[in-house]
Amino acid sequence: MDLLPLSAAAAGARQEIRSLRANVTQQEALAALERRGGLLRGRLRQMASAYLPFRLYHVEVRNRGAAKVALYGADAVTGHLDLYEFATAPAAKDLITVTTRNAPLARVDAPLALELLESKVRRAVFQTGFFGVRGLQIRARPLDVEFHVPYWLGFFGNGEHATLQAMDAVRRTFEGAKARAIFSDWLMAVPGEKSEGNSAAQQEESR
Repeated sequence: MDLLPLSAAAAGARQEIRSLRANVTQQEALAALERRGGLLRGRLRQMASAYLPFRLYHVEVRNRGAAKVALYGADAVTGHLDLYEFATAPAAKDLITVTTRNAPLARVDAPLALELLESKVRRAVFQTGFFGVRGLQIRARPLDVEFHVPYWLGFFGNGEHATLQAMDAVRRTFEGAKARAIFSDWLMAVPGEKSEGNSAAQQEESR
C-alpha cells in the first residue's frame, strides 16, 4: 500500500531504492496498528509503507585493552535513531528493489553523521558500566553501503487530533517519538518555505 502524499513536498517523483526485507506483512501491520487505536488516538484511518535511508559503518571499539569490531547502520535523515548492528554487510539476497515516493531523502552530511554515530557507540559502552571503561577508543569509518529500512505508518484521528504511529517492519517494533518526528516533518514540509523554530525532530532530540 503506497501513501497518498499529504503535502507537495511529500509528493515527489517515485524513486527506486534498495530496502531490507520486511518481516511484517501488510495484514500483520494492519492488525497491529488497529490495536494501537482507542479513546486517545481514535481509530486507524490510513496506513502506508515508507522507507528511511541508512548508511553502514565499520566501527572498532577498544576498551581495557580489548578490541571489538562491529558493523552499524545509522539513519541518514537525522542520525538520531537507534543503530542497526550487522554481523556482515547486507548482501544482495538481503535486499529488495522497491519503487516508491514514500522515502525521505538523506539529510545528514558525512562529518556530522560520523560524529553522531561515535557518540551513540560511546554512550552504549558507558551504559554497560562506567567503572568498566578504561582507555576507550572508538574508530569509525563509512562503508560504501547504503540501504533503506521499511516501516509501516498508521494515521489515527483527524484534524488537530491526528496522530501517527511508525512500526519498524524489520525489527517488528513500534518506534518512539524520534522516528515519528522524522515522518511528520517529511509529510508536513512545504517547498519554498523556511520553517520557523525547530522541527518536530529537533524538538524531540532536545528533550
